[in-house]
Amino acid sequence: MNQPIKRRLLFGERMLLGDGTEPFNAVIPFRLRGTFILKDIQHALARIQKKHPWLRALIAHDDKNIPWFDVPENPISIPVRIIARKGEDQWQEESRREWNTLFDPKKLPLIRFVWIKGEDVSDMLFAFHHCLCDGGSAMAFLYEFLKVLDNPAADIGIENPILGIEDVVPADILNSRKQKLKAKFIGKLAATAIKYIPVGKKTVERHSDYLLHWKIDENISQQLISYCKSNGVTVNTFLSAALLQAFKKVKGNGAFNKVSCPVDIRRFATQIKADHIFAFGLMIVVSANEKLSFLENVRSMQASVERKTSKLNPYITMMVMESGHDALNNFTKLLKNGKSSNDCMFSNLGRIQIPHKYKEFTVDTIFSPSVIGPLGNTTTLVVSTYRGKMDFSFVGSEGYLPYTDAMSIRDEIMKIIKLQLEYITVS
Repeated sequence: MNQPIKRRLLFGERMLLGDGTEPFNAVIPFRLRGTFILKDIQHALARIQKKHPWLRALIAHDDKNIPWFDVPENPISIPVRIIARKGEDQWQEESRREWNTLFDPKKLPLIRFVWIKGEDVSDMLFAFHHCLCDGGSAMAFLYEFLKVLDNPAADIGIENPILGIEDVVPADILNSRKQKLKAKFIGKLAATAIKYIPVGKKTVERHSDYLLHWKIDENISQQLISYCKSNGVTVNTFLSAALLQAFKKVKGNGAFNKVSCPVDIRRFATQIKADHIFAFGLMIVVSANEKLSFLENVRSMQASVERKTSKLNPYITMMVMESGHDALNNFTKLLKNGKSSNDCMFSNLGRIQIPHKYKEFTVDTIFSPSVIGPLGNTTTLVVSTYRGKMDFSFVGSEGYLPYTDAMSIRDEIMKIIKLQLEYITVS
């Protein structure tokens, strides 16, 4: 018998949850070599649920219609869907299906599992509602799942869950009169501004969603990492610059010269541990200076990224957002119906620290996660590196960025990477 646990959803989580009528789902696909039985998969899923209370949570609304994560005394298992594996790219089709399949959070957990079952190779997917957690948290429970799948008795510990803003924001900031007033003032200002920003009557028609997936081999991935190191820039900034240049080339004057980059809150708020199930992120926007050469531009962008990152304050940001629950509907309406003002969301998960060889199986690859939701422009590029290879998942919708444009942007990014790496071999 588990102890019932509950907590009110934070502003960001409520925004991602929406009214429950539209999916906002993330998918993490991975490929394993070995043979598996359902009982072992279910055991590993039950163990990660036992560790993380929010993986057992349902959504309950209180009398003010505010949603809460509510962990029932008798938890419901993570649902498993099994299909026969017919091809290498089937995981992409299943990813798209999972994006568009609603969760029923009053009755089932906000996470489910798909097993694309082959003879000696299986593709598996975790699909979860984005209000539950971010990619960082998901990588933590994927690591734990694999550990227990390999060794059913493995110790993965128990999460001490975040039960509210007071578990993230230090008490001296949260209870400071000055900081409270500041947060309230900024929150009120933002809420008023949002009210008066003109928005369209209806959302942009998304039409069909798509996923473009590709990898860069180990050799080129390593060269790119070395190139960035020797030029004092991050791979993140290099790829942001490549992405902006590619959008400019393909879209011309239709490009916004803006890429939003999530920043892992765990870098700033040490109260949030690597294995906490948590969805709140910070964001910076990067732009390119078209008058500069590519390398000059990357360096200038790196300086801008560092400036913007140093100003991020997760505590005040959270306090501002928590003071703005009343403005949630207006804010959501703005995101849904407002004019798109950025080209793409770009997230680099970096090196995935998950073993490749286990006793019972090997992890052939972990594909970059994909995520899509109803809040405005769906165009998103997620990059991660596993076993030395960079892996790209480019997600979009015809109504925002036509598929043919997305393919041209992908080709352009690869051209830029090759061109920059040629420069270093020549020079």
